[in-house]
Amino acid sequence: MVEIRLEKVNKIFQPDVHVLKDINLEIKDKEFMVLVGPSGCGKSTCLNIIAGLEFVTDGNVFFDNADVTYLPPKDRKVAMVFQSYALYPHMSVKKNLAFALKLSKMDKEQINKRVKEAAKLLGISNLLSRKPKELSGGQRQRVALGRSIVRNPTVFLFDEPLSNLDAKLRIQMRGEIIKLQRKLQITQVYVTHDQVEAMSMADRIAILFDGVFQQIGTPSEIYNFPANKFVADFIGSPSMNFFDANFNDNKIIFGEQKLELNSELLQKIKNANKNEVILGIRPEHINIRPEIHEKSYEVEIFVVEFLGAETIITFEFLDGINGMVSAPGFYKAKMGDTAYVSFPLDKIHVFDRNTEKNLIPVIYITT
Repeated sequence: MVEIRLEKVNKIFQPDVHVLKDINLEIKDKEFMVLVGPSGCGKSTCLNIIAGLEFVTDGNVFFDNADVTYLPPKDRKVAMVFQSYALYPHMSVKKNLAFALKLSKMDKEQINKRVKEAAKLLGISNLLSRKPKELSGGQRQRVALGRSIVRNPTVFLFDEPLSNLDAKLRIQMRGEIIKLQRKLQITQVYVTHDQVEAMSMADRIAILFDGVFQQIGTPSEIYNFPANKFVADFIGSPSMNFFDANFNDNKIIFGEQKLELNSELLQKIKNANKNEVILGIRPEHINIRPEIHEKSYEVEIFVVEFLGAETIITFEFLDGINGMVSAPGFYKAKMGDTAYVSFPLDKIHVFDRNTEKNLIPVIYITT
């Protein structure tokens, strides 16, 4: 199998569109790496550079210790699954699976063997005689995966392969792709703009924004220890609450609310020597109760969204600052109710208001 390394990679589309900016990335052998970020951040360009469909403006790409920076795709032994299934409509499933192997002039018996093995692995053995128009979206995606598997690649590349599927089928196919990776033990690089896909599938996630990796780490590290405000906002649904605040007199003050810190947090923030900060806390980490409790703030409930397992509540402090909390589904509330919220100190995040970096030391790897 293959370990992939990108070293100081830049990509500039003429005349002056700087898509990737001096990025470094190491993808371990047999690792499932997900590149995630908003549209236009450079993630698909990064994937295309790994595939050899785009060449770098500057920098190097290595597969193990071999420099493949300017090696064409056919010599990299990679397989790519696109957003569009890209199946030949006039060919049967079997012929679609076998097409690349026939072009390589492989022996017919070997072709049939590989096609049968891939079809069995993906559960499409009974579909081999059908044409693509006779298949569902999920079945077409399996055929697209099978067409890559038959080539016995050393690297699997996915470019938003599930975006054309409905929500239920996306969940099912996420599980199929994860199981496939465990069976084949192949290095996989997966591009998506969907943070739920990234969190649920990845061994590690690389979050890209404006051509720069903001943070690289496991889903747990990125969720619990975001490197900056962008990462904290991008990962998590509903997204993190942010309050413009000041650090003064050993407290974080936002609006008329004062949050008293413990000695450990005090020391960390004092070491950063910042007064203008942003207080962040995820909706699911806020405690909300109908009665007053220790170190709580009075709020008015404005919106209640019952989602079954959870209830999303939008509230407003007495000074007009808004926030959102994710409460258990059994929590009873209605618009106009008074409630009381508190912020557990082990769940808060404090960001520099200028650089937006997390001031509380975190576990993360950045470029």
